[in-house]
Amino acid sequence: MFPAGNLDYFSGCLAGLWPGEQELSFIMKKTNAARLLDKLKIAYEIREYPVDETDLSAASVAKKVGLPPGQVFKTLVAKGDKTGVIMGIVSGEAEIDLKALASASGNKKVEMVHLNEVLPLTGYIRGGVSPLGAKKNYPVYLDRSALTQPIISISAGLRGMQIFLRPADLVTAAGAAVCDIGRVVGETGEGKE
Repeated sequence: MFPAGNLDYFSGCLAGLWPGEQELSFIMKKTNAARLLDKLKIAYEIREYPVDETDLSAASVAKKVGLPPGQVFKTLVAKGDKTGVIMGIVSGEAEIDLKALASASGNKKVEMVHLNEVLPLTGYIRGGVSPLGAKKNYPVYLDRSALTQPIISISAGLRGMQIFLRPADLVTAAGAAVCDIGRVVGETGEGKE
């Protein structure tokens, strides 16, 4: 048994933290995304973090979960003129290139869906959209930059919760097509997230 003061220290170490770092919860909750990964017997880790409703950016999430923005991937919901709803996944240091997404998905034109459509289409809210476990299995397109990372994180399907997994496992679980759909912020061209 640990004295009360040491239990906090021990809990923090179990969560991968050292004394003085921001404490994150390590109690595992299951989301549809996590259940899908369990069913497929894919290894993953869930990391919870405090949510700031005024800043749901990937850069903010990256800081809170202890990863560089290039390893935190955001899932964006779009609609193609031929295919309908699709999901594009790009790193936190990039924006989605809608022309590239259109080309990769066989569309002439792709537009982001309106924010008020995200929940009815996916079952997820802004800041918590996961490419796994959505209401329907939409086509998923993952930016190739993910494959350069040993581990990436995606939303677990709730704000304040990320899933860490290998990029190849995300490709398998989501049935994702890997393509060049991300553009580092500051590059020229059309398309924004």
